[in-house]
Amino acid sequence: MENTLMAEHFDLSYLEAIPLPAIFVGQDARVAGANERAVSLQPQARKDLPFILVFRQPALNSAVETCLETRTRQRAVYFHNEGPQEHRFNVTCAPVQGTFGRGAVICFRDVTELRQLDQMRRDFVANVSHELRTPLTAILGFIETLQGPARNDPQAQERFLSTMADEASRMNRLVGDLLSLSKVEEVSRMRPTDAVNLGDLVRSVVRNLMPLATDAGSTLDFLAPGGAMIVPGDSDQLMQVVTNLIENALKYGGQGTHVTIRLDEVERDRSLRGPAICLSVKDNGPGIDPVHIPRLTERFYRIDSHRSREMGGTGLGLAIVKHIINRHRGRMAIESAPGEGSTFRVFLPKL
Repeated sequence: MENTLMAEHFDLSYLEAIPLPAIFVGQDARVAGANERAVSLQPQARKDLPFILVFRQPALNSAVETCLETRTRQRAVYFHNEGPQEHRFNVTCAPVQGTFGRGAVICFRDVTELRQLDQMRRDFVANVSHELRTPLTAILGFIETLQGPARNDPQAQERFLSTMADEASRMNRLVGDLLSLSKVEEVSRMRPTDAVNLGDLVRSVVRNLMPLATDAGSTLDFLAPGGAMIVPGDSDQLMQVVTNLIENALKYGGQGTHVTIRLDEVERDRSLRGPAICLSVKDNGPGIDPVHIPRLTERFYRIDSHRSREMGGTGLGLAIVKHIINRHRGRMAIESAPGEGSTFRVFLPKL
């Protein structure tokens, strides 16, 4: 009866004014009020039930009981399963008193994304450290050999110095890609507005990469569009996208691969909600197992780490491409299957 009266006198507008899921619990530890955000989090919060039956987690219930008994602010953690993902909430229990009686206000702050970002940061630092440590360890080992057993062996010196140069170049590429990724992320919220002719840009990239294709015994075909293909963009970043996609097709397509580059107009792209330009880069290489496709744009993700490193890959190329495309409000689609080659498509809004 006491809690029912308390619920009648408690003004829910106070809870609705809180931008977090918030619940008012009476001194008898029953739920006396909840805002809509709290009800969305736990539908039973709208009922006049003991708090312990609404949120069945001992640590949280203990914090609420302690807050009500000692009239001191308490903190706890609440875990909420929503589909396949578990959300973590930092919970604050604060004692309150008014004309409606005594009780406590419990607020839930979702920190899932913050923890995921923190984990991503730790993983990123660990990956960078590993990627740099491997060539650095090799260089230090060769230096030790050159200073010792190979001190007077010109042939060994030439071989070791050549390998050291390759490892140093790999470190330099990695640092360059890290700086490039950082630069792209800095301007990720600034949408580029310059008019860029994709036809001219792709033609320039194909011309520059033709010697690389010739050395690999491969061919590049650019199916040029009839008219101008204009998109709002940053020409340097878009050139980086096209270069990366074509280089990947040549590197991982294998010796003698045939790469076809196309530009097509799309009257209306459902995702972009308007007309778009589609850039496609297709090769007839060994293809990619579909299980890898969703993770290809993750930082440092490699299908074959050893082969990728041998070819000079840093594991950051497609991550940079994804960030650039996102900045241009575009999207990327990847189609591939073992033995059927790969097709990378980039859709950009048409100007």
